[in-house]
Amino acid sequence: MRINYFNDTEIQRLPKAKIVEVANSVFDNEMKVDGVVNVILVNDAVIQEINTEYLSHECATDVISFIIDEEPFLGEIYISAETAEIQAKEYGVSLTNELMRLTAHGALHLCGYEDSTPADKEAMHKLENKYIGDL
Repeated sequence: MRINYFNDTEIQRLPKAKIVEVANSVFDNEMKVDGVVNVILVNDAVIQEINTEYLSHECATDVISFIIDEEPFLGEIYISAETAEIQAKEYGVSLTNELMRLTAHGALHLCGYEDSTPADKEAMHKLENKYIGDL
């Protein structure tokens, strides 16, 4: 899988290498197909627009994933760097750790995992921890 990274925020020095590394780890282990995934860091206003337009949720969120095309595979993961900063402080982790977790979460969604039930959320959280811990 080829991972493209875009920082469309004013926040500098975000951990591009770690974000790409965790995405590659998820896709190498979960989705053994060739393709392209764009990981795009945005601000809360942009992710709220995306959330409203495509998911009819009128709020900001931390991560949204879309499969654009199945063959060849093309996907996008949008991460709010602003929300990631807030969550990192809440959870007592580094911004790098939180961005890696959100990248893994978005990648797992592209691989077909869901988090609509408590059991699904727990399974995804365990996988997120596995992929972050593997690095």
